[in-house]
Amino acid sequence: MASFTLHGIPVSRGIAIGRAHLLAPAALEVKHYLIGEEQVEDEVQRLQDAIATVHRDLQTLWKDLPSDAPAELGAFIDVHVLILSDPMISEQPLNIIRSRHYNAEWALVTQIDELSAQFDEIEDAYLRERRNDIQQVGERVLKVLTGTESKLPRLANVDEASAHMIVVAHDISPADMLQFRDRAFGGFVTDLGGQNSHTAIVARSLDIPAAVGMFNASALIAQDDWVIIDGDAGVVIVDPTPIVLDQYRERQAQLTRERKKLGKLKKTPAITRDGTAVSLMANIELPEDCAAAMEAGASGVGLFRSEFLFLGRTGYHNRLPSEDEQFESYRKAVVAMKGRPVTIRTLDIGADKPLDTAEETALNPALGLRAIRYCLAEPQMFLVQLRAILRASAFGPIKMLIPMLAHAFEIDQTLIMVEQAKAQLRAANRKFDAAIPVGAMIEIPAAALTLPLFVKRMDFLSVGTNDLIQYTLAIDRVDHEVAHLYNPLHPAILQLLATTIAVGAKAGIPVSVCGEMAGDIKLTRLLLGMGLREFSMHPAQILAVKNEVLNSDLTTIVPRTRKILRTYETSAIAEAVELLRAV
Repeated sequence: MASFTLHGIPVSRGIAIGRAHLLAPAALEVKHYLIGEEQVEDEVQRLQDAIATVHRDLQTLWKDLPSDAPAELGAFIDVHVLILSDPMISEQPLNIIRSRHYNAEWALVTQIDELSAQFDEIEDAYLRERRNDIQQVGERVLKVLTGTESKLPRLANVDEASAHMIVVAHDISPADMLQFRDRAFGGFVTDLGGQNSHTAIVARSLDIPAAVGMFNASALIAQDDWVIIDGDAGVVIVDPTPIVLDQYRERQAQLTRERKKLGKLKKTPAITRDGTAVSLMANIELPEDCAAAMEAGASGVGLFRSEFLFLGRTGYHNRLPSEDEQFESYRKAVVAMKGRPVTIRTLDIGADKPLDTAEETALNPALGLRAIRYCLAEPQMFLVQLRAILRASAFGPIKMLIPMLAHAFEIDQTLIMVEQAKAQLRAANRKFDAAIPVGAMIEIPAAALTLPLFVKRMDFLSVGTNDLIQYTLAIDRVDHEVAHLYNPLHPAILQLLATTIAVGAKAGIPVSVCGEMAGDIKLTRLLLGMGLREFSMHPAQILAVKNEVLNSDLTTIVPRTRKILRTYETSAIAEAVELLRAV
C-alpha cells in the first residue's frame, strides 16, 4: 500500500510511531421502526434498563480510576454521569417512545440529534465541543441496547513490547480511554474533535501526541497500518517509507532527550539571561487540574474557567450550581495551589450557551448576550457566583477576572455588584478578602483601543488572545472554510497586544496573556520583547515555555521586537519572529 498523509488539528505536542488500532465506529447508525401500543412500555423499560447499566458502568469506572490517572478523566466521567442523569436524556427519549411509538434506539438517536443541533449553534469553541459528550453518552447507551462490542481489538501479529499502538477512531470518550492505560498506546487519531475536545484535553494532560479533526481517518487507515503522528503539525503519515520512518524515529528520540532536560527545570525560577523574572501560570477547568499545575511548577493559576461547573445542567435554571457548590470548587483550587494566586474568571456563558435549551439561540451568538453581558442581565445568578468566589478568597489569594468587557458602564456595574456581594457576606458574617483584585479580560478590540477606561478602574488586565484574534479578524477559528485566515501574527493583533502590555506597564498594573499564544513557544520571545511578564497556559506547556524564557536575552530581543512591530507584511513578520528564536 502506498504511503499517504492526512492533515488535521494539532492538539498535543510530540511524535508517536506505531501500529494502528481501530476503535469500533460510532453506534449512532441504528434500525428505525415503529412499535405497537402494546409494546410501548416494554420498549420504555428496555431503554431505562440500558441507561441504568451505563450509569453503573460509569460509576464503576470512576471508582476504579488508578491513582495516577489524570484528574481530567474523573472530571469528564462526572460530566457524562450528569448528562446521563439529565431529563433531556433520561426522560425525553421515553416520551418520544410513548408519543411517537419509535423503538428505543430510534427515540434515543432522535433526542441526541436534536441536542447536538442545539450545541452546533454555540459560538464558544470550548463549549461547542461538549456536544461530543452528549453523543458519547448516547453511544454508550446504544451499545448496551444493541449489544455492540465496545472493547479494542487486539493487535494481530505485532509485538506490543516493540511497537506502541496508535488509537484510530471516529471519536474517543474519556471512559473509553481507560481501557488503553494498561496497553502500550502512543497516540490518538480521531475524525472528530478540535483544540478543546475531551480527547485533546486528555491527550495534553497525558502528554501524548494526538491529531484530531481528521474527518475520515478511521475509514482510510486499516488495522495494523504503520502510523506516524506529528503532534506539532497535526499531520498523520500512514505506511511511511523506511527513510521517513527513520527520520521520525530520530526526531522522536531527540524530543525524548529534550523532554528529560525540561523535567529538570521544574524548580528553576523563570528568569531571562539578563535577569528579568517572568511568571508562568496555568489555565485550569477544574480544581483537580491544580495537581498538574503544581507538578509543572506553575507560579499560580492565571485562568480558572468557571464554566465547567455549569455544564451538564441543560434546560433548568434551578439546577445551576449553588453558592456552596461553587464555593467548594473555588476553595479546593485555592488550597491546592498552596499560597500561589488563583485567578477565577466569572461565568463566560450566555444566550448562545446551553444553560437553557428552551431559550431561542441568538441570531449571531458571538455578538450576543454572553459573558459579562449575560451575568449583568441575570444579577441574582451573578451575585451567587461573586459571593462564592469572595468566600473562597478567605482561604488563599484569589483574583477575580471579568470576561468580555467593552464599556465603562459594564465595568462600573460589575464593580457595584462585587461591592453588593461583599455587603451581603458582611451581613451574614462570612469571611472574605475585602481587597480582592478585580481584573478585566481584554478580548474585544474596543477594549484594547480604550484601555485608559480599564486601567483607571481595574486592578489587572488579562488578554484572551483566542477571542481577540477572532473578533479582530472577523474569523471563526473552528470554521474550516476560514480557519486558514486565523493568524496570531497579523499586524493588527500584534499592535493591540503591544499596546495593551505597554499601557498596563505605564499605569503600573499587571498584564497577562491567557490565550493559546501564551503557550506557543514560537511566540514566547516575541511576547517577552513586547514587555509581557505574565504568561498563563495549559500546565503541559509550562516547562517548554520556561526553557524559552531561560534562553532569552531581552537586551537583544526588545530592539528586534520593536522592529517587528513596525512591520506590516505578514510574511515578513513571520520570518522575523522565526529569526527571533535563533537569537
